[in-house]
Amino acid sequence: MGGGYHPEVSTRALHNLVNGQHVDAASGATLDLIDPSTGEVFATSPVAGEADVDVACRAAATAFETWRDTTPSDRQRALLRFADLVEDHADELVALESENTGKPIGLTASEEIPPMVDQIRFFAGAARVLDGLSAGEYLAGHTSWIRREPVGVCAQVTPGTTR
Repeated sequence: MGGGYHPEVSTRALHNLVNGQHVDAASGATLDLIDPSTGEVFATSPVAGEADVDVACRAAATAFETWRDTTPSDRQRALLRFADLVEDHADELVALESENTGKPIGLTASEEIPPMVDQIRFFAGAARVLDGLSAGEYLAGHTSWIRREPVGVCAQVTPGTTR
């Protein structure tokens, strides 16, 4: 989100985040986001299309060239810093999620942030556990081994609405 959350601003313009930059959709298309508890528009969001996915995937593929070689400790440290940021900005995130979904603040605070932070920290720990490495004689006269390593970038399409 460009510039962060500003509760004094009634309608905010959201942006895609690509390669560390806040950008609009290539088409310029936006979608009004409506607070279901008030029926009021609280933000506009870019409607990303194929061109936006291509740009994001190219940026991710470039980042992957160095990220794939990071050590487990570096990956763990990055995830732990992210978990700390989520925790540090919990009130802001809860307010945004409540506004976006209409879910009560107290319920959002208790059901969203603690499990989210816990899961991020769980995977930070898992970054140091390199299970899945094995070797064996699966074919007579040959030793085979399994090595898990990152293979590249993928894109995900998430549901949205066009009101």
